[in-house]
Formats: sequence, C-alpha cells, structure tokens
Amino acid sequence: MTKYSNEFKEEAVKRVLSGVPASQVAREIGVNVNSLYTWKTRYLKHPEQPFVGSGKLRADDDELRKLRQQVKYLQQENEFLKKASAFFAKNLK
Repeated sequence: MTKYSNEFKEEAVKRVLSGVPASQVAREIGVNVNSLYTWKTRYLKHPEQPFVGSGKLRADDDELRKLRQQVKYLQQENEFLKKASAFFAKNLK
C-alpha cells in the first residue's frame, strides 16, 4: 500500500473542491477514486486536521477514548464497592 503525504492528499482534495472532477484528479495523480472521496470526506469533516497518522487519534478523539476508559474503570470500582458493602452489612447482622 502506497503512503501519501498529508500535503499530497490536501492538494488533491482542493483540486476536487475547485471543480475538477474527482475521476480526472484520481487518474492524473494515480490513486483510486474511492480513496480520493475518502480524503475529501475527512477534509470536509475535520479541515483543521483531516489526515492523522496511522494509529493516531485527533486530540478530541483521544480525550473521548480516555474518558470512556475512566468511566469503565469507575463503573467497575462502583460495582465492587456495592458488593463489598453488601457483604459487610450482611456480616454485621
């Protein structure tokens, strides 16, 4: 699989957005037209950082992942504390 630079992808998308047909741009630069459409979608959705590297997340996506992990941990901790309090309450009687 060929890896294209962010600048390359951005320039290709900008040509499509300027009115050049995606099929023509794809042919000229030697990429699959579906890849070009994917790049365009990402560019329009996140123009400030459309193409993050492999295995990397945008800052807001990374924060969301960390918060979800924290919620899961706290839910598990809460469940443990419920069981522990029920156990101790039962043994105090």
